Formats: sequence, structure tokens, C-alpha cells
Amino acid sequence: MRYDLSPLYRSTVGFDRLFQLLNNVGNVEAVQNAYPPYNIERTAENSYRISMAVAGFGEKDLTIETRDGSLVVKAEKTEIDSPKEVLYRGIASRAFERRFQLADYVVVKGAVLENGLLHVDLERQVPEALKPRQIPIATVGAQPIATNTIETSTNAQIAA
Repeated sequence: MRYDLSPLYRSTVGFDRLFQLLNNVGNVEAVQNAYPPYNIERTAENSYRISMAVAGFGEKDLTIETRDGSLVVKAEKTEIDSPKEVLYRGIASRAFERRFQLADYVVVKGAVLENGLLHVDLERQVPEALKPRQIPIATVGAQPIATNTIETSTNAQIAA
């Protein structure tokens, strides 16, 4: 499904990446299946956590990397020939690659594998130059308050 974003292109500058993401969101969901299941949580104002169910995978089987504004989590299970005969395999151990598109200034702070869940912590780190700041307003022709106080006391001394 594609959206007609031409009216937005006429009145905005620099949002090309966002518009491309909107057009591709339907394609990405169709290509990616639901394996493995995951949650995305907001843990603080600028902090997030992605939790993925990766039962059966160890640290050596998982790879996490960031590139081109996206987070990529991959898992490849090396099959070990086991003398056990598995009658039913309900725990999936197939390889997967899951991509998450990251917003500007979002960085990966760390990852932890705990009880079959992979937790990836993210944080938005906005540069100081882009943070809002207040600009003081000066009045043209007005004197600073400290100067008025000094002049008033000086005039009082001259009158006396």
C-alpha cells in the first residue's frame, strides 16, 4: 500500500527519510514474520527497551548490530548432532533476522540475555545544539535595573 505524500513534499524540507519509512512500512511487515515475538517498552522519557523471546539461543548464537539507522538482531543456531530422538519439537530454533528502524539520535546502550529473553536498551541522546533553549528579551532604550538604582541614590546625595 502506497500513500500519496506529494502535498507534504511541497510544504516540508528534510523529511524524505520519514516519508520513505511510511511508504515502506507495509512492505516490511509483509516480509517479516512474527518470529520471534517481541515487546517495545518506553522505560523513561528518552529510554526504550526491546525484549525478544529467544528461547533456545545462547549468547554465542546471537548477533546485535546497528547500521544505517537501524538495529539488526540475528540468530543462527548451529545444529549439533545429538543421540536423542526428539518426538516433538515445539521450541523453535530456526535462524532469524529482525530489523528495527531507529529514530535520529537513538543509540543502543546495551543488551542482556536473561531467562530466554533478550533485552536491548536504547536511549535518545539529543545534542545540546538541538535542545530547546530560552532566549532573553531585551527592551530597546530601557536601562538595566542595577543602573537605575545607582543613579537614583547618586541623585539623592547631590540634592542633599
